[in-house]
Amino acid sequence: MGCLAVLLLAAAVCCTGPALLSAAAGSQPAAGGGSVDAAAAGIPERMLAAYLTGAAQPGNCPGMRWQILAGIARVESDHAAGHQISAGGDISPPITGPRLDGSGAGGNTTAITDTDGGAWDGDAQFERAVGPFQFLPETFRSYGRDGNSDGTVSPHNADDAAASAAVYLCGNGRDLSDRQQLRAAIYTYNHSQAYVDDVLAGIDRYDALGSKPATPTGNAGVVIEAALAQQGLPYSWGGGGPGGPSTGICCSPGGQDGRTVNGFDCSGLTQYAYAKAGISLPRTAAEQAGAGQRIPASAGYGALQPGDLIFYGYNPASDSTIHHVGIYLGNGQMINAPRPGKVVRIDPVTAMPDYAGGARLL
Repeated sequence: MGCLAVLLLAAAVCCTGPALLSAAAGSQPAAGGGSVDAAAAGIPERMLAAYLTGAAQPGNCPGMRWQILAGIARVESDHAAGHQISAGGDISPPITGPRLDGSGAGGNTTAITDTDGGAWDGDAQFERAVGPFQFLPETFRSYGRDGNSDGTVSPHNADDAAASAAVYLCGNGRDLSDRQQLRAAIYTYNHSQAYVDDVLAGIDRYDALGSKPATPTGNAGVVIEAALAQQGLPYSWGGGGPGGPSTGICCSPGGQDGRTVNGFDCSGLTQYAYAKAGISLPRTAAEQAGAGQRIPASAGYGALQPGDLIFYGYNPASDSTIHHVGIYLGNGQMINAPRPGKVVRIDPVTAMPDYAGGARLL
């Protein structure tokens, strides 16, 4: 988990009331109009509301938006997964990171002694990162904001934590619409370029929500529309097929028992979508790479057309190592069932690092 150990100059904030906290179930109003589908984003509705209000908190901060906050919180706490979030935004049980005693747990090799008397992290000897954004208590004291105007400021409140993270990331006059400045802001959270890349991949995916390219005509359009209609359905290990969503099998490398989840895995989704166009696909992603006209990874993303299968493999030159498949939408986006714990959704094609080309059947 990233720990906010670097203190920046405080940025100005303006207060907004919790006007967005009572949005209708399933979607939230987004800045600039329209709405954000929480299920399609794979974010609990109450956390999404916190990101929306938090992004509105900083003053002059071009480019600050809910997607940036969601990208950080996805990596830091998986949007407070496994915890309860009250209507007021309080998270229980509190989220605390490993004890930063220099032992190496959680990647920490430098001891950070306690600064809050254990008030936020329950440890009066050493620090622990706290809340869904994993602030160090000392950093939160500098940047903490009352995100829902309830008179208290706590890193264990979703609204306060999101507003505070927005202020921290904006720094002193950052322009987060500039990719390099955005990278620099994320780097202050965790001094790791791999961490920055992971957060940016999430931000890019959230940015892509609601910006689906125009659906082509013909069978490509049939395939794409069939897949898009499944957005929000959960990933099920071994689940789904030509007939639609279904329970799967046991068990994924991460431990998901697909027998308890009704939905799709990646190749089950592509089987279903292509069946709607009268095309039968093999069951696994690796087998599907042998269908149709193969598009090598060396040709780049530019060789893909909407409706093509898009593959990812441990060795892009070897189809037997392919472990994931999606359907290319155009404009650098795909529809896919990404992994256990997530839902069918639109992702940028760069969301995974091991592109292995595509296949054209249409």
